[in-house]
Amino acid sequence: MHLTKSLLVLLLTLVLVACAGGSKGAGSVARLPDWVRDAPPRVRSAYEYAVANPEELKKYPCYCGCGAMGHTSNLSCYIQDIAPDGTITFDNHANGCGICVDITQDVMRLKGEGWSSPKVRAYIDAQYSAFGPGTNTPLPQE
Repeated sequence: MHLTKSLLVLLLTLVLVACAGGSKGAGSVARLPDWVRDAPPRVRSAYEYAVANPEELKKYPCYCGCGAMGHTSNLSCYIQDIAPDGTITFDNHANGCGICVDITQDVMRLKGEGWSSPKVRAYIDAQYSAFGPGTNTPLPQE
């Protein structure tokens, strides 16, 4: 009986470690600055998505007017730079901008539903272009 419990605990531990280690962006929460970890859940999840999917968010413009700040895509609202060693320099812009977060939340939802990047881009452009000038973001290829 004792051996069975020990094996069960070991198996459960291995499953939990494998699930946590295999997820894209694992450990990203630990890398987030305090001001992101303390942000509302929608904002925090958008930053987590940016950390885990930077190449995806580079495909979409932001329509909040942040292009004037030098932003080139929705990713720029969250991340200023990713160093070769993986160190991330965060941008706090999206922490206070609902349009940035709304765009990211839409990308998260639509990609989760299996939409292609060009189709998501068309949706983002149609939904948000009325809010202001978009960042100069090239169209995604797939």
